[in-house]
Amino acid sequence: MARETVHKGRKIEVQIDTHTAPNGQLIKRDVILHPGAVVILPVIDREHVCLLKNFRFVVNETLWEAPAGTLEPKEEWQHAAERELLEETGYKATQWTYLGYLFASPGVMNEKLHLYIAENLTQHEAQPEPDEQLEPITLTMDEALKMCFDGRIKDSKTVSILLMWDRLRNSR
Repeated sequence: MARETVHKGRKIEVQIDTHTAPNGQLIKRDVILHPGAVVILPVIDREHVCLLKNFRFVVNETLWEAPAGTLEPKEEWQHAAERELLEETGYKATQWTYLGYLFASPGVMNEKLHLYIAENLTQHEAQPEPDEQLEPITLTMDEALKMCFDGRIKDSKTVSILLMWDRLRNSR
């Protein structure tokens, strides 16, 4: 397999992979290399979570999302989760549960989304990045789940972590 870099950006690299299929056919694929990210669900209490209303320029929509962010070079996942939680919501947590990871879009990208539940929260001042337009909002889990199923939550990482938390909290 050969890999050619066609673009190197601030956070991603775009490459074209060329490899030979078992039948001898030459196949080319566009590949986006991503350093990975963390996704955090701030749990206020058993019945309430914090989500963000987040304007996303790429889709030109304000989405409901769990706090999340890209890993910095050589950054530990837990540290990134703590950093992003504080930046985007102002919360700090003393109890963390790692749920594993998901691939964001494995047909074209290698991004791993590391999922965390943050509990025992204390409020501090949020520190969003200059280009972020975030509004943290506390919702009941019932409302958040309803939003997953009626289409108001369109972000797959948020749907995933909410469904995982719902299963986990009901098994405790």
